[in-house]
Amino acid sequence: MELRHLRYFVAVAEERHFGRAAARLHMAQPPLSQQIRQLERELGLQLLRRTTRRVELTPAGESYLVRARQIIAAVSSAAGEAQRVAAGLQGRLAIGCVGSATYSLLPQLVRTLREELPDVEVAVQGEMLAPDQAQALADGRIDLGLLRPPVEDESLRVEVLRADPLIVAVPDGHRLAGRRRVRLGELADEDFVVHAGAGRSVMHDTVLARCREAGFEPRVRHEVAETSTLVTFVAAGLGIAIVPAPVAELLIPGVSYRALTGSATVELAAATRADDEAPHLERALAVVKGLIQ
Repeated sequence: MELRHLRYFVAVAEERHFGRAAARLHMAQPPLSQQIRQLERELGLQLLRRTTRRVELTPAGESYLVRARQIIAAVSSAAGEAQRVAAGLQGRLAIGCVGSATYSLLPQLVRTLREELPDVEVAVQGEMLAPDQAQALADGRIDLGLLRPPVEDESLRVEVLRADPLIVAVPDGHRLAGRRRVRLGELADEDFVVHAGAGRSVMHDTVLARCREAGFEPRVRHEVAETSTLVTFVAAGLGIAIVPAPVAELLIPGVSYRALTGSATVELAAATRADDEAPHLERALAVVKGLIQ
C-alpha cells in the first residue's frame, strides 16, 4: 500500500464516481479502477459498491475514509512543519542571560521574537553567570547565551555584540550621589558589593582588575550571585558596586547610578554551540543583532 492508494480512494469516495475522480486526479479511469481493486485485495475487504450510475461506500469503506483523510492530513502537516523548521520559522529556543542584559535587552528580545517568529517556542533563564551559561550551552540546556566574555570553551562560538560602559552604584545620600562623574580612585575607601568570585563571574574579575589599575585593592564586603541582589545590597547601604551601564535600568529605590571617568567597559557577547546550525537560531541571532544596532 502506498500513499497514492489512499489519495485515489479518497477521491473516489468523495466524488462517488470513478470518472469524476479520475478527472480530479488527472489520470485515466481504467488505471484508477485498477488501483482501487488492488487496495481492496490488499485489505481483503470491499470498500466500494459499484453500480452503473454511482459508487457507494460500504460500512468498512466509510470507516476507512475517515482514517485515510487523517493520514493524508498528517502527512501534509508533517511536510509543512518540516518546511517551516528548515526555514527557521519553527522550533524551540532556550536563552540564558547575564543579569544586566536580563533587564536591558531580554524583555525587548522576547517580545520581538514572539512578533517575528511566533511559532518558535522561547524559554529564558535570566541572571545566569557567564560560566554557568557556557556549561549550559555545552550540556544542551540552552541554545543561546548572552554573556560576558571571555569564554574558554572552544566548542562554543562567541560573537561580541557591544561594549557596555562601567558605572558606579551608590546608596542614596552617599557622599558621591550628588556627583555627575566619579573617578575610580575615589572609591578606594569604600566597601564593595561584587558578583561571585572564584571564577564564577566575569564581572568579579573585571571589577578587581579595574580597581587595581586605579592603584587600590577593593575592600569586598559582600559577594552575590545575582545582579538584582547586588543592587539591593547597595540600596540597603551595605556598600557600593561597579556595574555595567544597563544595570541602571533596574530601578530599585535607594540607589543612584553615576558615570565613571575614563573608558572602562565590559563586553556583551552572544554564545552558541559552534556546531549548532539550526535555522531558527540563526534567525534569533539576527534579531538580537538588530536590537543591539
